[in-house]
Amino acid sequence: MLELLNDIDSQAYLLLNGMHTAYFDRFWMIFTGRFVWVPMYAALLWVVVRQFGVRRAAVIVACIVLAVVCADQFCGHLLRPAIGRLRPSHPDNPLSAMSVLVNGYRGGTYGFPSCHAANSFALAMFCALLLRSRRAAWFILLWAVANSYSRLYLGVHYPGDLIAGTAFGLLFGALCYALCAALLRERALPQVRMHAFGKLLPPSDVLILAGTATVLGIAIAAI
Repeated sequence: MLELLNDIDSQAYLLLNGMHTAYFDRFWMIFTGRFVWVPMYAALLWVVVRQFGVRRAAVIVACIVLAVVCADQFCGHLLRPAIGRLRPSHPDNPLSAMSVLVNGYRGGTYGFPSCHAANSFALAMFCALLLRSRRAAWFILLWAVANSYSRLYLGVHYPGDLIAGTAFGLLFGALCYALCAALLRERALPQVRMHAFGKLLPPSDVLILAGTATVLGIAIAAI
């Protein structure tokens, strides 16, 4: 059974990883970076402070950081060494000869589960539960999907790595949100109805604007 799943995972990887263009090589290499998303993270911080106030925001931000750290450490430092599944891009993996890599980037040694997927979905799940805005939830979840896909495009993760990372990220995001609500003695964190600019723009939409502007910037930089 495991051999069958591994074969399906490998074939799906080769199919999806093989679809490359010079433009998207540049686009996804920039997209997968951590620091390029600082404007979106700053917008999220602004939204949290404006929606919930400084005292609650401090607890919320601490719990968001905890969700991401727990997902990253659990996947990267506990599961990866224990499972020991080589990345498809690793030179010792026979599949690396058939992989399409970008700028020689190979990542680390082991790849199951994906920390990129775990971290992205931990943040996305927490924010979706926190902001209770359908638009913001869809945006941040789609961002997490795209961020995860970038790792497959670059050849450093199998689809199965991403699926497992997604599952753990969603779990840690939900658990840390529940912890946050408990710390603040709330069953669900109350959403303060404020607007960013008069009555024109809800604060949660600022997160969407910052993220969209970042994607547009990446699209232009990749030309």
